[in-house]
This record gives sequence, structure tokens and C-alpha cells, in this order.
Amino acid sequence: MIIVVISITMILEVRMVTEVNAVNFRQNLGEMLNQVQYRNNSIVINKDGKPVAALVDAELFARIRRMRDRFDALSNRISAAYAEVPIEEGLAEIDDLVARERSS
Repeated sequence: MIIVVISITMILEVRMVTEVNAVNFRQNLGEMLNQVQYRNNSIVINKDGKPVAALVDAELFARIRRMRDRFDALSNRISAAYAEVPIEEGLAEIDDLVARERSS
């Protein structure tokens, strides 16, 4: 008899997102950096009530860059594969696939 034991450990990370205006961010930059570095929080910086930037920890930023690079590579492969397909034909194929997927 063979017994297989599988153990799965899940670490739940709680990341807090704080929104601040640009003036508050500038006045409390040191504290904001500590929140990001030591607590893995993210800071959204607003200017005139609109988000203009975000401060995230370096590890998260590296993951975002890797994901963007993989997305760009995949987009380029798809573009190359369909380079010879007329745009109307490609759009018709997409519409057909979407319609089939929605009806199932």
C-alpha cells in the first residue's frame, strides 16, 4: 500500500491600499515609504481628486513588469499570426466566436 500525503500551505497576504492627496504624500513621504516597505501596503496619490500615481513595493512592481512583458510578447505573437488576415475577416471571426461562447 502506498500512502501519499499532500500538504498545502496557503499564506494569505493582506495588502492595504491607502489614498492620499499629493500634498499629504509630500509631507509624509518617509512614513509612506515605511508603509510600503515594511507593511507591503500600496499608496495611491491623488491630485485634484484624481489618481495620478501609485507607490508599491519593489517586489510587486517587478511582478507587474514581468506580467506586462509577457502580455506584450503574447500580443506580438498574436499580431504576427494574424498579420495577413484582413481586418474585416478577423473581426468577423471574433464576433462569431463571442456569439458561440455566449450561446453555450
